[in-house]
Amino acid sequence: MALIGYARVSTLEQSTASQVRALRKAGCDPVHEENASGGDRSRPVLKRLLEAVRPGDTLVVVRIDRLARSLSHLLEVIESLQARGAAFKSLEDPIDTASAQGKFTLQVLGAAAEFERALIRERTRTGLESARRKGRIGGNPGLRDKDPAAMRRLRAGQEEARIRKLLDTTELWVPEVRRLRPDTPWEDLTRLINARLPAGEAPWTRERLVRATKRLVREGMLEARVLDRAPNRLKDDRQLVIVAGIVGANDALTLQEVADRLNAMREPTPSGRGRWGASSVHMVIGQARKRGLLPEKDPSSTPF
Repeated sequence: MALIGYARVSTLEQSTASQVRALRKAGCDPVHEENASGGDRSRPVLKRLLEAVRPGDTLVVVRIDRLARSLSHLLEVIESLQARGAAFKSLEDPIDTASAQGKFTLQVLGAAAEFERALIRERTRTGLESARRKGRIGGNPGLRDKDPAAMRRLRAGQEEARIRKLLDTTELWVPEVRRLRPDTPWEDLTRLINARLPAGEAPWTRERLVRATKRLVREGMLEARVLDRAPNRLKDDRQLVIVAGIVGANDALTLQEVADRLNAMREPTPSGRGRWGASSVHMVIGQARKRGLLPEKDPSSTPF
């Protein structure tokens, strides 16, 4: 169990120093720092922190506005923590979900949020009915009339949202694309990436991975060579590349852990029958070393 601190400021001119001191004084270790707007829900540091918390951990902030600027976002984060068996605490607000008082405060906040949503729905419904009675049609007039300038603004906003979403996931797939393309076919690379995704993360399809890669190449974030055509390989060569890719990404894996990855990918064994085991992985790794796909064995740094 750990107290995990989170400190945030909105601009580069601001400093998290005072927040960090308060969090460390409260016993937090580690303390994560982020520079991002409070209204931005796609904060990479917070996202990684929430994915890494373990049962019994407590996320601590100095004030709740350092975590969220809206009640709905605050409750969303707390629900995510509770789903992982973790708690939330604010040093300067009466919220500590590990205590009875804190749980009661959270229930009050949840009821207030639901009441707020109900009021918004009712106001929206009443407003639309009133507008219809007066002969007005809801929506953006420019979009409704297909105004070119309004359509361009809409497309630009949608494109920006897609880019932000894409950048939030780069750590899960870009290193593999950079390391294994174009030597590895897209189908095999997709399966390799999906086998390493955290629980709950949506799996990639070949088409989505290719589109995302092309986009990052256009943005100058990936080299154009990753889009080159993969060489045709025999079945045995293909397996060597896949196994070398798994081991090259993490040479601390045991033979059985590599086998588990291959089984999760549903990669056929060299014989085409049964499941991968430590012995079959060991054999393929030896062949990969002979082909130069992996460095020679170093007994001091690798278990193979």
